[in-house]
Amino acid sequence: MKLTITNKIQHVSLTLLSATVLNQALFTSTSATAQESADNNEIEKIIVTGTRQEQALKTSVFSGDEINAQTLEMIAHTHVQESLLRIPGANFARGNGQEYLPALRSPVLTGAGACGSILSAENGVPLRASGFCNINELFDANTEMAQAIEVIRGPSTVVFGSNAMHGIVNVITPDVAQNDGYLTLDAGPNNYARGKLSQSYSQGNHGFRGDFSYTNDGGYRDSAGFNQQKATLTHELDFEQGNAKTWFSYSHLDQDTAGYLVGEDAYKDESLRKTNPNPDAYRNSTAMRLASRWQLNAGDTIWQITPYLRHTRMDFQMHFLPGTPVEENGQDSLGLQSAMFTELSADVQFTAGLDVEFTDGFLKQTQAEPTQGSDFLQATIPQGKQYDYQVNAFVVDPFARIDWQLNSQLLISAGARFSYTLYQYDNLMLSGRTDEFGNPCGFGGCRYSRPEDSDDNFFTVSPKLGAVYELSDTTQVFANVSHGFRAPQATELYRLQRDQQVAELDPEEIVGSELGLRQQHQNFSWDLTAFCMKKSNVIFRDSDFFNVDNGKTNHQGLELGADYRFLEDWQLSLSASYADHTYDQDRVLNGVNINGNQVDSAPKHFGSMQLSWQPINSLFAELEWVHQGDYFTDPENLHSYEGHNVFNFRGTYDINAHFQLALRLLNITDELYAERADFSGFSGDRYFPGEPRRVYVGLTARW
Repeated sequence: MKLTITNKIQHVSLTLLSATVLNQALFTSTSATAQESADNNEIEKIIVTGTRQEQALKTSVFSGDEINAQTLEMIAHTHVQESLLRIPGANFARGNGQEYLPALRSPVLTGAGACGSILSAENGVPLRASGFCNINELFDANTEMAQAIEVIRGPSTVVFGSNAMHGIVNVITPDVAQNDGYLTLDAGPNNYARGKLSQSYSQGNHGFRGDFSYTNDGGYRDSAGFNQQKATLTHELDFEQGNAKTWFSYSHLDQDTAGYLVGEDAYKDESLRKTNPNPDAYRNSTAMRLASRWQLNAGDTIWQITPYLRHTRMDFQMHFLPGTPVEENGQDSLGLQSAMFTELSADVQFTAGLDVEFTDGFLKQTQAEPTQGSDFLQATIPQGKQYDYQVNAFVVDPFARIDWQLNSQLLISAGARFSYTLYQYDNLMLSGRTDEFGNPCGFGGCRYSRPEDSDDNFFTVSPKLGAVYELSDTTQVFANVSHGFRAPQATELYRLQRDQQVAELDPEEIVGSELGLRQQHQNFSWDLTAFCMKKSNVIFRDSDFFNVDNGKTNHQGLELGADYRFLEDWQLSLSASYADHTYDQDRVLNGVNINGNQVDSAPKHFGSMQLSWQPINSLFAELEWVHQGDYFTDPENLHSYEGHNVFNFRGTYDINAHFQLALRLLNITDELYAERADFSGFSGDRYFPGEPRRVYVGLTARW
């Protein structure tokens, strides 16, 4: 058994950056827009993600944010990145179609070890099974029609376990409303068309709701379109002792995928921007989830139980590998979340729970055609089946937390989560470094290596300690020290290469501390947070193509979010992130020791700003500035991307009580920029180009 217990959370001093550093950063809203009235600004922000219960954000001991329904409806994002950029510390890098690489209080996560460092959930239930993450998994959620997207930054809550290292993105599905509905039709360039239909119905103590969307996008680049269907069905039941919410979610993505543009500043070349070097690449993904959350109120104790089922299937061409094999993967999961909330006294609340999950997963990788390229590639990458395995996973996670209100101003929260993960791996092919028929490869052996059957288990203890002090009715200071972790993913353990026959991996761990100050007024609110984190056992693929876990990184920075209604009709919403992400290990790449270097794909400063105007209730307009700072594109810090600034406009006009027109003008200045820049030792500089100036129009009918 692999045992990784953190016995002591080290004290990490937090130094607030100087005002001159802040001047480099930008500022953005974390939630509200000028569409909300001044009265609405007085309502406390409520989130459920950190504790599984509704909690006023100002009483939380961690950094939390919410993008509410009004903001999501106004943004009308064509990709979830367009909404998440309003969260301080979130810097999701948009790929082609609905793909992305995530970043939340972290570098943009790429390559081996990247998947699973940020947890994506729906109503608190993770979108993917523990150990079977997909780096793009948010495209499974119906974010376009969500009631809210809540974000926790950092590993500061005990109610989530593996994968919630750098934070959590939780999509809240809509509640049932009173017998109303709407239909929205959107149109844009490249044959973009989207329809969203919602209908809600209540009778007695039962409520029903359906939310459906269909999107077709021809794609800006050649052979790079997609169509996607999403549905969420909800039933709510109120009874004397409590309530229940049951939801079913479905999503299907059929995408033609474009690869990187290759060559220095290729994203600026008009003759290359629309080209696709991988016209045959594709991704097909289907996901279904069924969950039911039951809450029973019994005096001073609340019981909560959430059974759930998950089913996912995906196949895609791995156009980024020699031979362009096809991966097929899938998981079927059965799980249960449970929690008890009780008052031990008037000042002390105790929470305890147990989460269990069983998953049956599989992965196949098959190459249909012979490998093209050098003699070495042709000899070491055989045609045919390369991996075929099944993994049964069992996870048991008990947790407990105590909240003690010492006096009217000071609240202390302490807790821990205990996590046990068991993988039972069954190789369905010949083990070793041969082709599928047992024939050895030239040049020392085949590229792909299949380990023998095995059982692997991991145990981790993850403690948390935090406090919030109320300086006044409107001002609070909060602090916490916390530990986060993630068990190795199945692909890291069993999808090996070269001579590696066994991957001796421990869970990745992160120890962090944060100190924050927040203030809320009717027309002005802001929060400022400083953080410092040390990450160990970072999994990566070394120069021998082995999956190893001796990586270390440091992460520290400052995040700021604010909303300011400076006139009755005008509001400024802003966010800023300034962070330093560095390697903390001796590792030599191409003759360069990267210890102390900036982690690649980690801009020091980024953010956005929105200036909104609402002169009358029926008219709303917003101008947005999105800033991306420069960053290194390789660990050696020898290549970089210069960063960019993009401006967007959004506006809505209510024709009457039932119809609304919407206009979105994105990339107003027609900036030539890259959504993501990277450097590969094989191909050099490479980019996903940002789209040029484009206009979307929408019409919404309500009843």
